[in-house]
Amino acid sequence: MDLPIYGVSKFLSTLLLILLLSASSSSALPPSSNSTISSNSVLVALLDSHYTELAELVEKALLLQTLEESVGRHNITIFAPRNEALERQLDPEFKRFLLEPGNLKSLQTLLMFHIIPKRLGSHDWPVLKAKPAKHTTLCNDHLHLITKSSGKKAVDSAEILRPDDVIRPDGVIHGIERLLIPQSVQEDFNRRRNLRSISAVLPEGAPEVDPRTHRLKKPAAAQVPVGAPPVLPIFDAMSPGPSLAPAPAPGPGGPHHHFDGESQVKDFIQTLLLYGGYNEMADILVNLTSLATEMGRLVSEGYVLTVLAPNDEAMAKLTTDQLSEPGAPEQIIYYHIIPEYQTEESMYNAARRFGKIKYDTLRLPHQVIAQEADGSVKFGSGDGSAYLFDPDIYTDGRISVQGIDGVLFPEEEKESVAKPTTTATASVKAVTQPRRGKLMEVGCRLFGAFAQFSTCDQQ
Repeated sequence: MDLPIYGVSKFLSTLLLILLLSASSSSALPPSSNSTISSNSVLVALLDSHYTELAELVEKALLLQTLEESVGRHNITIFAPRNEALERQLDPEFKRFLLEPGNLKSLQTLLMFHIIPKRLGSHDWPVLKAKPAKHTTLCNDHLHLITKSSGKKAVDSAEILRPDDVIRPDGVIHGIERLLIPQSVQEDFNRRRNLRSISAVLPEGAPEVDPRTHRLKKPAAAQVPVGAPPVLPIFDAMSPGPSLAPAPAPGPGGPHHHFDGESQVKDFIQTLLLYGGYNEMADILVNLTSLATEMGRLVSEGYVLTVLAPNDEAMAKLTTDQLSEPGAPEQIIYYHIIPEYQTEESMYNAARRFGKIKYDTLRLPHQVIAQEADGSVKFGSGDGSAYLFDPDIYTDGRISVQGIDGVLFPEEEKESVAKPTTTATASVKAVTQPRRGKLMEVGCRLFGAFAQFSTCDQQ
């Protein structure tokens, strides 16, 4: 007679027992590189432990596939900082540096620096007064296991707070007091933080103009002695001050090239790459077009420019048709270059005071409209609008770069895309009825009394 086990017959219970034995025997074997991660893996345990902040960084660094392959080949040892060390004790500026899209490689190197492709339990630490044990990490750097004179275990400069905290068949996790930072990541962060060492990102504003003389301000001079003639001419003293609108761009400086525009353009493109998130814009300027050279010539001649730079997310929305036409990338970028020097503050103040501001672009005669919206500057209108997303990425007094979250198009192009039939009809009419040039019309009037020209007879 079959004895029921929790409502299951003896036959079914035997079948379940066989399945459980086969599952346990298969889990005892070393996992192959092609097998999926089991629920008993050390990677899964990392998600359910006291180190969830580290697990989130691993996911943001796109390292799950790499760690799964590493676990499939051999056991691993993870030195995991506790959540408090990553939430409160970590420098906010350094954490912001790690999470920027352009610093993904630094984040990956930092995380793999905490993982050794070998199983190391607490009993594998060197004994007291012995030499530190050196082990290679997943990023091909080295960590040293140390036993202090107090008897406490440490890895490099971080003390082990919870040895053998999580033990699984494919690895072990040791809890450490703080984050370990490899030398290469520290150098990248210092290079990014020390902006003064990079000429491309000097935090300098626009040149200051004296409202009385309309010239660049000079260092304060000595006071004028009594009885000396006035410093300012009468006309300059009586002329009204400048308007509230931003000052126009200065004219060309002649053939002597007072400014090194090529170096300045190179600096601002390098700044886009270092800032992160604007690689597509830099790629179009350098590789797809000759706009970088043209901008360098303009700056060398004395002109100033403001670049509205769409970020990578916005550039990714461009279709193949929008970029495949000859000269299309140039026309798109021309519409994002304003021949004035504007900062986020000047554009916001002007838009807030006057409602809407029209800026000329290098894509003549099209203009881009700016207005204040949600505490920022909004360019364009409707679905094709874009907000000033990253203000003052680069400001050196000649070139200003403002990051926006969309790609702008002139209103005329939007109408032509919406009504292709009307545009085609208009173009046919323009071809069938060519307009006579002004020079031809004047010539026909002058010589019409003396002779008849077949050209003048045409309608």
